[in-house]
Amino acid sequence: MTVYEVIRRPLVTEKGVEKKDAERTLCFEVALGANKTQVKSAVEKLFKVKVEEVRTAIFDGKLRRRGRFSGYRSDWKKAYVKLKEGEKVPDFAGV
Repeated sequence: MTVYEVIRRPLVTEKGVEKKDAERTLCFEVALGANKTQVKSAVEKLFKVKVEEVRTAIFDGKLRRRGRFSGYRSDWKKAYVKLKEGEKVPDFAGV
């Protein structure tokens, strides 16, 4: 997988921005098949920072209905990427 296939998009939520400011931790939606080492190398290449640790979580798709039609959203994966001490945290919240 390429760097852009591993990291799909940054998650800019209230919890994610709080973690970024307090703990130097970035939140991303990543590919379902990506492992922690792929996420680490992708973040280091894209943002030119050093990564201390990566934590991932898989979320099951929810049941959604539109009238009598129902279906499931896709499963997705979130990655919490903690940067090493002294690294500058990239600011992508304004994008």
